[in-house]
Order: sequence, then C-alpha cells, then structure tokens
Amino acid sequence: MQIHPTIAGLRAALADARHQARVAFVPTMGNLHDGHIGLMRKAREHADVVVASIFVNRLQFGPNEDFDNYPRTFKDDCARLADAGVDHLFAPDEKEMYPTPQRYHVEADPAHTDILDGAARPGHFRGMATVVLKLFNIVQPQVALFGKKDYQQLMILRNMVRELALPIEIVAGETTRADDGLALSSRNGYLSAAERAEAPRLNRQLVWIRERIVGGERDFLRLETEAVAELAAHGWHPDYISIRRRSDLQPAKAAQGDDALVVLGAAKLGKTRLIDNLEI
Repeated sequence: MQIHPTIAGLRAALADARHQARVAFVPTMGNLHDGHIGLMRKAREHADVVVASIFVNRLQFGPNEDFDNYPRTFKDDCARLADAGVDHLFAPDEKEMYPTPQRYHVEADPAHTDILDGAARPGHFRGMATVVLKLFNIVQPQVALFGKKDYQQLMILRNMVRELALPIEIVAGETTRADDGLALSSRNGYLSAAERAEAPRLNRQLVWIRERIVGGERDFLRLETEAVAELAAHGWHPDYISIRRRSDLQPAKAAQGDDALVVLGAAKLGKTRLIDNLEI
C-alpha cells in the first residue's frame, strides 16, 4: 500500500490508473473498525484500484464536540488497510487539505441537513459534504463507498452526486454489527463496561418498530413514542426515534404505503451519543 500525504503525490500515483482502471474510494476519519474494513473489501468488488483516506475533518465538528479528542490510531489503521488490500492511502494534514481558510462550502437543502442528526449538530453536514466533495475532486473515483450506519450522510451524498452530475456511483455498505446487535462505531470505545452492556437496546427498539410495521401497524407516532420512552426508562437521553422515507428522510405518512421506509434513532448513553437505523 502506498501512503500519500499530499494531493500532488496522490494524483501523480493515480494518473495512469484513472485511464486504465476503475478507481473506488472509501473516505474515513481513521480509528478504523470492522465496518470500515468491510467497505474496503467491498470496494475491491467494484474496482481495480482501491483508495482510502484518513482525515479528521474539523469542519464537521461543532464547537462543543470531540475534534481534539477524536481517536487517532494511524499506525494500526495503516496495518488494517494494507491487510484489506487497499492500494493507496491518502493521509493529508490540515494544512494540505485547507492551506487557506475554507470559504467555499456545500450548502445542501436545509430540509435534508437541518433534521435528525443535523438538528442536534448544526453545521455538521455542511462540513461533511464540503470535505467529501473536495476529496472527490482530489481522488476522482468512479465509485465511492459509504456505510448505511450514517444514513442521513448517505442520503445527502447520494443527492449531492445526482444534483451536481458528478460521474461517481455511490455504493452503500450494510451496517456491521457486534453479535449483540450494536452497530460498530468509533465512538463505541467511549462506553464504559456497563454502558456497553446496555447499548444494544437502541437496536432492539428499532427492530421492534420494524417488526410492528411489517406486521401491519400504521400508528407511527405511537411506535416512536413508545420506543423513546423505553430508552429513557433505562437511563438514555434520546434525541429521536423516527420513521422516515428513505429517499429524503422526510416524515413517513402511514397512508403512503408505497414509500420505502427507514427507522432511525439517536440517543446519548452516558456521555456517548449513539446512532443506528434499519431499513423497512
């Protein structure tokens, strides 16, 4: 695996590959887990050359979020990426990515960015979409892979690619889970032992909602309310449990039975904010 700290170095290395082979790209912020590695292996199914990136993007962190404390495990990450067969790793520092203050940004539809996670993290998706578009311009892949665990991110990027006519196929990877159902996340490492034992309850509530809807239940508000109450009763601080349309994450209406749905949840357990979702 070749490691490139500069844009010019990566572009030079990929110059021939872009003309002769299909390039797949998996952007990350490092601190890799099995979910990330699964995306790297899936990327190989879609392309001849696999490029990963590791960059902790300050633009998508709020003023009270954990940018400075975000786990940075570069040496271990490199070993895992090499084992997964990644060909090129783009690993810039902040000066390389933002040599001057970033004054041009991707402003997605507020109806997509200011809901759910965006309501709890103002500006997060603006920073995320900006850095992803910049990375797309640097790597110029034919295909890019993102996990379904960050479902709102996936929806925004799919729409960005479509509306800006980017020549990139977005491929979604299924959420990788522990044996007890907990979605793998870099932030799971913040959980205490007791919190880790409790954490799968979020997934269980989403499974419960999915089962009820598949079984014919159409009182979505009742299902959301009961799931939130169940989490709160066990010490969680829920942000939301919400049943939405997959395409744009607008509220689902029971009468519109033909819409493909997803149920999403976010809640704090102790100091750790966990998110999860299940397609219905």
